[in-house]
Amino acid sequence: MNTYINNNPKVWKYAILIVVILIAAMSRLIPHPYNFTPIGGMALFGAAYFSRRWVAVAVPFVAMWLSDLVLNNVVYKAYYPSESFVWGGSAWVYAAFAAIAILGFLVLTRIRPGRILVASLSASVLFFLITNFSVWLGSTVYPQTIAGLGACYAAGLPFFGNTLAGDLFYSALLFGVFEWAKYRMPALQQA
Repeated sequence: MNTYINNNPKVWKYAILIVVILIAAMSRLIPHPYNFTPIGGMALFGAAYFSRRWVAVAVPFVAMWLSDLVLNNVVYKAYYPSESFVWGGSAWVYAAFAAIAILGFLVLTRIRPGRILVASLSASVLFFLITNFSVWLGSTVYPQTIAGLGACYAAGLPFFGNTLAGDLFYSALLFGVFEWAKYRMPALQQA
């Protein structure tokens, strides 16, 4: 078994990709500003490096879901003790995540700093538009009109800066760590 792993750079590549994504997802458990999360970076990173698209979406989705389980049932439980065990997250957040992965498939056909920057900025905008639309949809706070939607987006603007900063930071970190690993382990470049 060890000989197979040691002689198969593809196994190492997938192992490192999965570990990097899991660590990024678990970073959601440490205190951070609202919306400064690895979600966008994870989606782009998975889309860029996993050769199978279903794996590119599934691995970051599972990592996010696992961190959601801990957040919703351990961390937030301290603040909302009457809430029961929560299995899922917001369907709209996961939809935004999927849209960001699709964006990654389209933009990150080659891994270049400029492409990563464009994808990261676009991911922030996409996440902002989708999640704030979900807040407005069926809301009792905002009227179900174009003006209400505009008011909802305006109310979300203070959080956009953190989304943008988080996507830029985690994209740079994830892509940078993997490129560093490829430099340190030349066999990964062949995988």
